[in-house]
Amino acid sequence: MSDALRTIVVGAGPAGLMAAEVLASRGHRVLVYDGAPSPARKFLLAGRGGLNLTHSEPFERFMSRYGAAAERLRPAIERLSPEALRAWSAGLGRIGHDASLVHAFSFAFPPAAAPLTVSVYDLAWRSVPEAFSARGRRFHERALRRVAAQAACAVVPSEAAAQALSEAGVGIGDDRIAVVEAGADHLPPADFTALRDLLARLGVKGDYLLAVGTLEPRKNLARLFSAYAISRRRQAEPLPLVVVGPTGWGEPVAAPEGVVFAGQVAEPLLSALYARARLVAYVPLLEGFGLPVVEAMRAGAPVVASRVPAAAGAAYEVDAWDIESIAAGLIEVGGDEATRARLVAAGRARVTPLTWRAAAEGHLAVWRRVVGGGP
Repeated sequence: MSDALRTIVVGAGPAGLMAAEVLASRGHRVLVYDGAPSPARKFLLAGRGGLNLTHSEPFERFMSRYGAAAERLRPAIERLSPEALRAWSAGLGRIGHDASLVHAFSFAFPPAAAPLTVSVYDLAWRSVPEAFSARGRRFHERALRRVAAQAACAVVPSEAAAQALSEAGVGIGDDRIAVVEAGADHLPPADFTALRDLLARLGVKGDYLLAVGTLEPRKNLARLFSAYAISRRRQAEPLPLVVVGPTGWGEPVAAPEGVVFAGQVAEPLLSALYARARLVAYVPLLEGFGLPVVEAMRAGAPVVASRVPAAAGAAYEVDAWDIESIAAGLIEVGGDEATRARLVAAGRARVTPLTWRAAAEGHLAVWRRVVGGGP
């Protein structure tokens, strides 16, 4: 309808939900906001409006209220007794009431009834706030304080991330931080047939440089592209730069001549792209780890990277803020065979211990310590 309203209802109690239903039935778009863990919890619990689940009476008297339908309904009601229903409603909006521990791999976690551990990858919204939207900064800041208030332990992917979290000023001490590095052995075997088809579609012939990551401000594509443009002017036979990754947020970055966008690709194709790349460039402003770095190293590609923990000295390190530094890295690693061979060997040594089995064992050790109180 042409005069449809975009309406916000604050409060997901019975009155708010009824108002939302009436508005929606008349063609209006309705958003319902509530501060409780879930609308269902607020709707059902006694004392907060809605059904009174604290009412209790002998079971047979309760059954008699169903009249002629009592015997038909009895099996279902016996399976979910009034006591069981009250216990269920007490857990609405909370997870882990049947678990020994809850681990959240995201900041978007619901309240937990069991001890909670949370993965914290970095505090980039503080270090490089210009690379985040205002809304994103507010979300991350609130979430960090929820972690501080609720989590028994924060699991971080690097010592750099651990130090940043310890110094964040939110009350998370070193005794509540555990470092568990990511694995690097997750990508499937390379699909070189798909690679051939992709490069033909992109118009890429022969060797290429590769950049992998979400297209968003903190990945620093603007400086990478400027550095790439400089490197093209300084080389007799410049190679194309293939950019792989999903679109994130922020203003589109103007791409110079030679840059081609492949978008998000399937993992077998990504494996092939890494394996055949002349080099992989990854120069974010800040990362808690930097997974594309170890993915590339495992595939045998030399890496040009900013100071990200994943590199651990096995990449050609450049200054993420210095375009000339990035350009020099692209030129040297792309053109010097001895440098490439050294980086490939260093990369393989770096990723050898980085398995997801080791990462899982690291998490298990944290969880056992939290649940058992041991070391």
